[in-house]
Amino acid sequence: MTELSPNLIEEARAWAADDPDPETQAELLRLIEAEDLTELADRFSGLLQFGTAGLRGELGSGPNRMNRVVVAKAAAGLASYVLANGGHAVVIGYDARRNSDVFARDTAEILTGAGLAAMVLPEPLPTPVLAFAIRHLGCAAGVMVTASHNPPNDNGYKVYVGDGSQIVPPTDADIAARINAVGDVSALPRGGEWVTLGEEVLAAYRERVLSLVDSAAPKNLAITYTPMHGVGGALLVDVLRKAGFPTPTVATEQFQPDPAFPTVAFPNPEEPGAMDQAVAAAEAAGSDIILANDPDADRCAVGIRSGDGYRLLRGDEVGVLLGDYLIRRGARGTYANSIVSSSMLGRVCAAAGVRHTETLTGFKWISKVDDLAYGYEEALGYCVDPAGVNDKDGVSAALLIAQLAADEKAAGRTLEDALDDLYRSHGLHATDQLSVRVEDLSLIGTAMDRLRADPPKYLGFGRVQSMDDLSRGDGGLPPTDGLRFRLDGGRVIVRPSGTEPKLKCYLEVVIEVTGSLQEARDLATERLGALRADIGAATGLV
Repeated sequence: MTELSPNLIEEARAWAADDPDPETQAELLRLIEAEDLTELADRFSGLLQFGTAGLRGELGSGPNRMNRVVVAKAAAGLASYVLANGGHAVVIGYDARRNSDVFARDTAEILTGAGLAAMVLPEPLPTPVLAFAIRHLGCAAGVMVTASHNPPNDNGYKVYVGDGSQIVPPTDADIAARINAVGDVSALPRGGEWVTLGEEVLAAYRERVLSLVDSAAPKNLAITYTPMHGVGGALLVDVLRKAGFPTPTVATEQFQPDPAFPTVAFPNPEEPGAMDQAVAAAEAAGSDIILANDPDADRCAVGIRSGDGYRLLRGDEVGVLLGDYLIRRGARGTYANSIVSSSMLGRVCAAAGVRHTETLTGFKWISKVDDLAYGYEEALGYCVDPAGVNDKDGVSAALLIAQLAADEKAAGRTLEDALDDLYRSHGLHATDQLSVRVEDLSLIGTAMDRLRADPPKYLGFGRVQSMDDLSRGDGGLPPTDGLRFRLDGGRVIVRPSGTEPKLKCYLEVVIEVTGSLQEARDLATERLGALRADIGAATGLV
């Protein structure tokens, strides 16, 4: 039998002694006693990386898992950062995942123990409520305990700064360094004088969202909704009703918060099968549209009638519909989307004479755009009211898409009709994604190295005209691990996921509509299929 390193055993025993949670402490001691070399080596391969907007990972014992020790260190590092920058108050929110309330309480104790004021939202609530609360309460920072749409046994720790946006470099590196400098958490002072907020913040958020629609506008729309076992259900139904819409039909088995997510393999509206219950409920009710939130309600999915059934709109389709709608409503400022999203919003903005820009992937970058009027990313994230919530918000986005659908219905049209008009004016922009989940994370790095060393000369329907290595800052954006291949009438972007063990390939083709839309769609489907096959082969993972 291979012997464990004495240093690893010592480190594991020290971690267990410092763990305030009896469950994870006992779990770690069992691994030590069983001499589970593989599992211990994984759990002690380093402190869970403080990356995209904070922490996210599997629940469990050890530094490479989400647990009370890791959260206490993160809270202490954040407290050090806030104090060093002259801040005095932090607001904390949490969702309904396992241990979210425990991690929120630990954070409040650590922050108040460090001399800061801590305010905790009164119950499990959507992430956009926390993002709104930061500026509403005048806080220096915010923490949201959530793993968004990750698998059931994950949790996370999302950090915001005082303007209500997620952290970006160099703030993330500064906080990470302070976290790494934290010693034993048992030595950290803990306070007990934090404030549990009442309903005022939620009421203010609800009022802000309702202000986005005209009470006199059409509201005759049959809606089916699912919160995907998350925390958005009661709030979104209430907002729709107060706005004047009929009470939506709901996917009953998915309506109440449930950390086990029993009806879905992955609680993400984009995952195959996740929307099946909502589609079935919509078919039974004869609904006009389907709305869905992910578990922390910062994303919004939309389904529409198509033929004899329903189809789910891609994030890019919803993104351009909302962007065009806000332009027509007169929302002024800069319109933005992430680099992996469709290029269509840029065309719409150019035709309307409004400013447009692209950012790196993630709302932490979109939220930093100067004078932002609207921003979206293809992964179902939309910011329709930056002055209210400077982050993606699945509640306000759902309300606006419902209003747009009701407007179209009153005119005898549908959201599909609105999309078709945009395609005729600006070209059919068709997108798809190849997402490869891996068990061994090193395979992702190997695939990226392979593409850099031997980039494909042809992809799908044509010659690769150029390749941008985004890690060098090609394209004028901050460096990030990614590659962009440009073709005449299309592009492919390849990047590692920031939140999951996946390599993602984002595909787009643009077809100018000179004949029928169906002909353009058929050609786009053919070209996307060819792109998908070729880039999959080029990565070596498919």
